[in-house]
Amino acid sequence: MDPQLWHCSECGDEREFVQPSCVDGHTEDGGLCPEWACIDCGAALVTGVDVRELVASGLTHAA
Repeated sequence: MDPQLWHCSECGDEREFVQPSCVDGHTEDGGLCPEWACIDCGAALVTGVDVRELVASGLTHAA
């Protein structure tokens, strides 16, 4: 997939993000991998994730 422009919280402004190779199986059924990385600093960005699922799974905490 082509690079996408998004705000990078680490860099403090808009940067290009690319998708690394998906090792979690998101693309096996033709779906899109939600993981992106800033090309300047490597900060991770996850798109299209329901935050409620992350909280329920314990991967993050509610603020």
